[in-house]
Amino acid sequence: MQWLPEDGLTGTLVGRAWIPGPIPGPSVVVLRSGGVYDLSDDVATMSDLLDAADPVARVRAAAGRHVGSIEQLMQNTGAQANDPNALRLLAPCDLQVIKAAGVTFAASLIERVIEEQARGDAAQAATVRQQVALLLGGNLGAIQPGSAQAMQLKELLIQKGLWSQYLEVGIGPDAEVFTKAPVLSSVGSGAQIGIHPGSAWNNPEPEIVLAVNSRGETVGASLGNDVNLRDFEGRSALLLGKAKDNNASCAIGPFIRLFDASYSLDDVRHCTVSLRVEGSDGFVMHGSSSMAQISRDPLALVAQTLGANHQYPDGIMLFLGTMFAPTQDRGQPGSGFTHQLGDVVHISSPQLGRLVNEVNRCDRVAPWTFGLRAFYANLSARGLLAQAARA
Repeated sequence: MQWLPEDGLTGTLVGRAWIPGPIPGPSVVVLRSGGVYDLSDDVATMSDLLDAADPVARVRAAAGRHVGSIEQLMQNTGAQANDPNALRLLAPCDLQVIKAAGVTFAASLIERVIEEQARGDAAQAATVRQQVALLLGGNLGAIQPGSAQAMQLKELLIQKGLWSQYLEVGIGPDAEVFTKAPVLSSVGSGAQIGIHPGSAWNNPEPEIVLAVNSRGETVGASLGNDVNLRDFEGRSALLLGKAKDNNASCAIGPFIRLFDASYSLDDVRHCTVSLRVEGSDGFVMHGSSSMAQISRDPLALVAQTLGANHQYPDGIMLFLGTMFAPTQDRGQPGSGFTHQLGDVVHISSPQLGRLVNEVNRCDRVAPWTFGLRAFYANLSARGLLAQAARA
């Protein structure tokens, strides 16, 4: 399976891998023509690397230690998920807080309103969708959030009895930014992703994820799946935490592509993120999300997340939202889409590669146990805390 970008190793691709050895553990790695190189002799954490004055220059200056081929890394990932002696891919972030921006596309904005109006009932969504589309009309994507035009639309919707908390963050001045997952809890490409066993209406959310350092500088990007429970959030927005933060419900990867001469934030602004879901029942669904249609610029979302009012000394990974909200019926007409166990989710973009995960229940996915205490104990046992201190 092709996980790399279409231009191969042209860009600067960094990530994290589980490195076997006398004391196995996670290390920052870079992909080069010769294979996978462990950078832990130079940098202990991804947070340290992204906080460097010039992350690309630091990667290029590091000799690294060859630990295997790219093919070996890909083959082991997933199949050897619990083998401490197997070189395998992890989520590319470590100490960063995982943040997510919601309702950043007009299409997803309308679907959030539908969830709310349907009270999380997928069977009612088709009827509500027709009503909402009729009342809203026009092109919400052309409205600049917080503008005078947006405020006029807000007043009109209030008069029609259709105002929603989702419309407030979709066209109002303040973006919805929430904490998606705890530090170190994200899973990487090849791992299973988790759906809460109590959910009957859920879907993947294919997104671009920005890598932002402690100074608020956006230094790279990755792909992400902001797994969503539409029934939970639809019942009440106060259930957002339960809808979004569950075991293995945040996937990021396969790598972070650092911004350099081959790849920039403008490439992010104009890229398309593609989705393919393959079910064990033969069901196949395609979708896409065009970043050109985002309602807020990526840097505006970063500015609303990190700045004078809120600091993140270890940096953040910021999901930018999606315009994809599946309405394709999987079962009875009007039932819409929801995941089934065994679904394989492919999220891809030409310059960022492919993130692949299989769906399972949260309570059946291997529990998350490698938290901050385990991480720092491992760094200490491997003699890497001095690297972290120097960074």
